[in-house]
Amino acid sequence: MLTRLFDERYAVRRLLLLALAGLGYVVLLRDPAEPRTWITWATDAAAVLLTVGCARWPLAGALALAAVLAVADTWSPAEPVVPAVGASWAVLELALRVPGRRLGAAVAALSLVHVADDWRLLPGGTVGVLFNVVILVGVPVLFGANIRAARRIARQAQERAEAEEQRRHADTRAARADERTAIARELHDVLAHHVASIVLRVGVARHVLAGTDPRTGAVLDDVHATGSAALADLRRLLVLLRDPHAPVGEAAVMSIEPAALPAGIEAAVDRARRGGVTVETAVDPAVSTLDAIRSLAVLRLVQEGLTNVARHAGPAARARVRLTMREQTLECEITDDGPGASADSDGHGTGHGIIGLRERVEVVGGTFEAAPIAAGAGWRIRAELPPPATSARTEQPA
Repeated sequence: MLTRLFDERYAVRRLLLLALAGLGYVVLLRDPAEPRTWITWATDAAAVLLTVGCARWPLAGALALAAVLAVADTWSPAEPVVPAVGASWAVLELALRVPGRRLGAAVAALSLVHVADDWRLLPGGTVGVLFNVVILVGVPVLFGANIRAARRIARQAQERAEAEEQRRHADTRAARADERTAIARELHDVLAHHVASIVLRVGVARHVLAGTDPRTGAVLDDVHATGSAALADLRRLLVLLRDPHAPVGEAAVMSIEPAALPAGIEAAVDRARRGGVTVETAVDPAVSTLDAIRSLAVLRLVQEGLTNVARHAGPAARARVRLTMREQTLECEITDDGPGASADSDGHGTGHGIIGLRERVEVVGGTFEAAPIAAGAGWRIRAELPPPATSARTEQPA
């Protein structure tokens, strides 16, 4: 609140209010019995005007107010309250915005004015003179420098927070890109498997139907050549997708036959159990009817979910894996009884498993949730994978 009050954006309003306070003191509060001359009025008026000018020219205003105070101390019979307060506030404004040599010049000038006004007290009153300088010059400077340092620290903290937010977004984008690349590799495996099967069957048909209508042979030859070219293109595309320095996930190299999904899930559960995690499973036998893309997504969900349990909930945790088919929509739920949220739980930590899972599920048009069950009561990962015909991302064939 204090740093906002002394923000540079409010300098004109702040100094205008101070000038009005000085004007009110001259008109309403000054002792009527105190002697006043035209020099008193002139120095008070100059101090009021120069105080407002410090908002635009802090150094020039501080030096000018020091000169006005010197004139008032020398020739005005009244106590120069308004010039003294204005000069002290001017060095405060200068300390707020202009550190360094210019601040030192203004501080030296104003200190010299105060010492010159009290020179008659020297040397016996040295302590009193120094105390006067500290109160009227040193305290405003320290106050302004402290507020300036607080503003600088707050600005640096904001910059660090913005940089961290940008880094987090960059990491999230990178995690999504990595997951999409893995999906693209798996898509290659899916397509290459089926195209290779087609090419193989067409090759067999060419030999079986070798003595039939030549037009049939020509069609089979064309299909065989087209399939072989498509398979070669897929392999060349895979060279671009695979990074030789990046680890290849198990889901990217697993068998893509849907019937292999239960075995893959069981293998993931066995690995978790060997790590000390107690795992209960409830797998609907109908999951073996899933298509290859959803099968890979389900396997990745189970693998990553159990890995998170072992990493964040600890080896003594109990996990439950439930896979249910409801009208061709797969419901996957993985829960544990660990301490709850983890560093990877929302994708904001150093890990990106949850981000990758969310991306993988959304690619097939599904929904994904990852949240604590309750405070300190475990964690839940839940996903629904719709059939391909209802997927929002499924393209209709041309």
